[in-house]
Amino acid sequence: MSLSPIKYFRLPALLTLLFLGQAAMGTHNRAGEITYEKLSTYKYKVTIVTYTKTSSPADRPELEFWWGDGTRDTLQRANIDFNVGPDIQRNTYYGDHIYPGNGSYMMYFLDENRNANVVNIPGSVNIPFYVQTQLIISPAFLTNSSPQLLQPPIDDGAVNRLFIHNPNAFDPDGDSLSYELVQCKGFGGNPIPTFFYPPASTSFSLDAITGDLIWDSPMQQGEFNVAMIIREWRNIPGIGLLNIGYVTRDMQITIYPPINDPPVISNVIDTCVEAGNVLAFTITATDPTSTETVTLTATGGPFTLNVSPASFVSTPAQGSATGDFTWNTACAHVRKAPYTVVFKAEDNNAQIQLADLESMFITVVGPSPKNPNSTTSGNSIILNWDQSACSEAVGYHIYRRVGSYGFIPGYCETGVPAYTGYVRIASVNGLATTTFTDNNNGAGLATAVQYCYMVTAFYPDGAESYASLEFCNRLNRDLPVITNVDVNSTDAVNGQIYVAWGKPTDLDPVQTPGPYRYVLQRADAAGNFSDIATFTSLNDTTYNDNTLNTSGIQYRYRVQFWNDTPGNTFEVGFSQTAYSVFLSIAPGDEKNKLSFNVNVPWTNDLYVVYRENSPGVFDSIGFTTGLAYVDDSLVNGQNYCYYVKSVGAYQDTGLVNPILNKSQIVCSIPVDNEAPCPPLLANGPNCPALLDSLSWQLTDSCAADVFSYQIYFAPAGSNLYQLIATVSAGNFTYLYSGTGSIAGCYYITATDSSNNVSDSSNIVCTESCPQYELPNIFTPDGNLINDIYHPVTPYRDVKDVDMTIYNRWGDIIFTTTDADINWNGKRNNDGEECPEGVYFYVCKVNEIRLSGSAVPRILKGFIHLTRGEKLK
Repeated sequence: MSLSPIKYFRLPALLTLLFLGQAAMGTHNRAGEITYEKLSTYKYKVTIVTYTKTSSPADRPELEFWWGDGTRDTLQRANIDFNVGPDIQRNTYYGDHIYPGNGSYMMYFLDENRNANVVNIPGSVNIPFYVQTQLIISPAFLTNSSPQLLQPPIDDGAVNRLFIHNPNAFDPDGDSLSYELVQCKGFGGNPIPTFFYPPASTSFSLDAITGDLIWDSPMQQGEFNVAMIIREWRNIPGIGLLNIGYVTRDMQITIYPPINDPPVISNVIDTCVEAGNVLAFTITATDPTSTETVTLTATGGPFTLNVSPASFVSTPAQGSATGDFTWNTACAHVRKAPYTVVFKAEDNNAQIQLADLESMFITVVGPSPKNPNSTTSGNSIILNWDQSACSEAVGYHIYRRVGSYGFIPGYCETGVPAYTGYVRIASVNGLATTTFTDNNNGAGLATAVQYCYMVTAFYPDGAESYASLEFCNRLNRDLPVITNVDVNSTDAVNGQIYVAWGKPTDLDPVQTPGPYRYVLQRADAAGNFSDIATFTSLNDTTYNDNTLNTSGIQYRYRVQFWNDTPGNTFEVGFSQTAYSVFLSIAPGDEKNKLSFNVNVPWTNDLYVVYRENSPGVFDSIGFTTGLAYVDDSLVNGQNYCYYVKSVGAYQDTGLVNPILNKSQIVCSIPVDNEAPCPPLLANGPNCPALLDSLSWQLTDSCAADVFSYQIYFAPAGSNLYQLIATVSAGNFTYLYSGTGSIAGCYYITATDSSNNVSDSSNIVCTESCPQYELPNIFTPDGNLINDIYHPVTPYRDVKDVDMTIYNRWGDIIFTTTDADINWNGKRNNDGEECPEGVYFYVCKVNEIRLSGSAVPRILKGFIHLTRGEKLK
């Protein structure tokens, strides 16, 4: 990328028409922005920075400033810097203000004139310079100072050279920042109607995350202005991510001839560092000619910190320069948003000094909690860890999964990522709160299961530390472990379920000397458990439960365990609850969509689907690891019956493995109740012919039974879509002929043979096709040919115009807002005849766009007025 801060090079003066003179007092403001700092609850300090044309008599020793609460002040200039660039000075104004209370305030200033000849703002000298900044004061956040923009809003580039600017925004509160382009503003804080983005050979864009303004590449010399908004985002507990204000930057870029090539900075890579460690690296920049001196500098948030700021040391050198970045990070630097550092390498070419700019993100991460450990207690596991080394931490997140993963964080990997299978189960507040009891939210943990944990520290802005080491534990097997809830028979009255469990193996003979008793319990539809069987032998661990409605109810079971020592009978506890596999089927077009509900304490890895292919004989037709399966290529109207078998296991090797459980049998008849997939629509407008060619396509699986397509259209400015055509299947194109305009939007639907209608396709829109041309010859000689000045006909999609015609001395000869113009060659159409000669016009054409609004286009040109012999 290339920037070109040219300090000793001037372009030739731009030519101007004599009759369009400019007020010298007006050529003034180049760039500017407003930032603010919170001083107390409602008191804020603003800093206004403007960059102006030094040679202009229109200096601003004081500036009128609006606070956004209905009040304004005149702020005196506090500082002026002439060492910015040729004919550029930097002006700084400060002001303090106490706001009346909470609210959103739009502060702004308006300078009467921009500097002249801004290429992409025609008539810039007569257009005010306006920027605004939004301040939000709310009890939801105690601090809110705006981002500070560390890179000046004045920059230079060269024709056919990639240009990149970065405002190098640093938020002192650690808020996340985003960037967006906006139009430059003028009168009344409104977008300038004549503004357009700088033309580029490839593209002109702003990266919403990094803030890199990329112009690839400038095509002409001159001065250009663009504006961007830098928004602040903060994650508010209990509310979520909020936009809490923004700063607007209106900047000026001067593009010079491509005389020089800039230095090149070696590749810069974003990085992370653990708080307390030193981040050090070397940056290298090389000049392509190897003859010019290269100067390396760096700016960014890390250099502005009060605690342990970063440093960058570099010495200018011929051909190639190096710079050493060093940052002894501290806990005070931990935050969720990365710090931005911008490196700049500039050459010392005698004519044009060019520069390369590279930005990088540096994230400071809190250290992981140390020495995590766990102990078991009944059906709970107690977790402990050391207090975070960073006193800025405000609590800890606890993550859990079944079985070990062995996660080791990458150097920029904070928290515990979801791909590990870990789930955050709890958070505890307080730096000194270093213990947590996991009892599965009161339901108790399962025996025979290995539970693994990781702990992270979190910070006020939501930043999360590196994860602790993984640590695992499992409960003692001192309770029954349920293994089977297997549907043996499906019936509404006489269904049967086989229930089985593993016996306890880690009984404490002192605490529970025996003998023992199992009580098998089943829950009804309301979830109330009742006893259904009692077993007095520790080895008696199976039961067939009969006379059930297995076809309509999903049953759940648990085993109650008793110590029946004479004189000391007590309940030891319960096994985990296990549900039967419950199958549901939704019929579709030539398919049945199976889904199964499962809730068990062991882990199921596989589900095998069985279908009845002959009376009473079920065969497996497929398997899935998820909880759904689609059986397709079926015949509509035919009955199909299924069941599902789950395959799973506990991690304890002393239990049955694999654990197999069947669902009930369910039957379903496929039916065509599915609409076709929505078509994918495209269009190709032909403006000269006022035609729009629509085309669409469907995927093969959705096209089989399409009967027709319906095309809907909403004209420009309307949200009301109307059916304009129905096309039979087999056709995939439609030609729409507009009546005066083809501006509007389309969508299409597909209907199948059963009258199922698809969702709407994507919407495609055609912009208006404005056509308005003005002739350059006019002969008002009374011969009835070309006697009235009209636009070239026909014109279309034009609301009105604002036309002004000047003579060679700049006098206004004729004005009109009539799109037909209708000038008869006389001054104001009723005065004296205008002499033959060349006249100049400026015509603002308000063209009707797709939105229904009018967008101005400026036409400028000459009219040759001539007369032949006048008719008598």
